[in-house]
Amino acid sequence: MELNRIEKLLENYFQGETNLADEQELKNYFASGNVAPNLKQYQSVFGYFSEAKNEKFTKEIVIQNKKKNTVWLSIAASVTILLGVGVFSYLNMETKNKTTGELGTYDDPEVAFRETQKALNMVSENVNVGIKSVEYVNEYQESKNLIFK
Repeated sequence: MELNRIEKLLENYFQGETNLADEQELKNYFASGNVAPNLKQYQSVFGYFSEAKNEKFTKEIVIQNKKKNTVWLSIAASVTILLGVGVFSYLNMETKNKTTGELGTYDDPEVAFRETQKALNMVSENVNVGIKSVEYVNEYQESKNLIFK
């Protein structure tokens, strides 16, 4: 009778339908020396559970302090940013000094007048192109008003 009950409990155990009392009964049965020969294959499973319960982790875990690395990393990043800003400022000031000296320094008034006329012609041409574009917009607006009225 007991063998039939153990087989039924074992079947329920593998289907996940047992409670803690049923599982304890199975553990006790397989821990005893009187295990049926056809159920010997399951003895190692329940024997493992009782052994695993007694295992303890004894290895020491060493935690490394990463604070030193972050301090050096932040210092290196700060130095890199400062160098980048310094190089950019130096190159920008050098370029500014070169271009500032070249603008508006004409000794001859006639040459200055001609250069001014060239600059104003260029501005005038660009403004005329913009005005032509605005004419297209006005034409579109008039066409739209005629269609939708």
